[in-house]
Amino acid sequence: MFANRPSTPQVHVTRNLSIAAASGAVLCLDQITKAWAVAALDDRIIDLVWTLRLRLVHNTGFAFSAGQQLGPVLALVAIVIVGLLWLWRRRVHGQWASIGLGGIIGGALGNLTDRVFRGAAWGRGAVVDFVDLQWWPIFNVADAFITVGLIVVLIDLYRNERRRAGASPEGSA
Repeated sequence: MFANRPSTPQVHVTRNLSIAAASGAVLCLDQITKAWAVAALDDRIIDLVWTLRLRLVHNTGFAFSAGQQLGPVLALVAIVIVGLLWLWRRRVHGQWASIGLGGIIGGALGNLTDRVFRGAAWGRGAVVDFVDLQWWPIFNVADAFITVGLIVVLIDLYRNERRRAGASPEGSA
């Protein structure tokens, strides 16, 4: 139950460091892979295995290339989301959930970095996507970490809710 979890300053510092380290690692990995993709895939496609290939595209919209003209708005929304996720960090418990949340934040920061620095004006930049499965929209490392991080956090929230329900008198009927 949440009331029995230690809530010491050390626990908060460890969780914050885990989230910040995961965010920073994802941001760096994302930007390194995007720099490579821009340099290596400018004029070619690399077929890897089955339907997986690397193909460079620039996305000025959001999910599935929707909202192509909303760059500055999307940048502001991303800033708000990152801030809210950072505030929400107190709700995650455990190392995996902290790393998952860090992946979400780092991925959001990676795509935000593209919007801010890969364009002629603030927020007008395009997100670099390059992982092409040919049966799913093209994505990047940031998108992958956002997705996996979300799954990890949701599993953690579900497990904690089940534990809490099992520990309460109402849940043991």
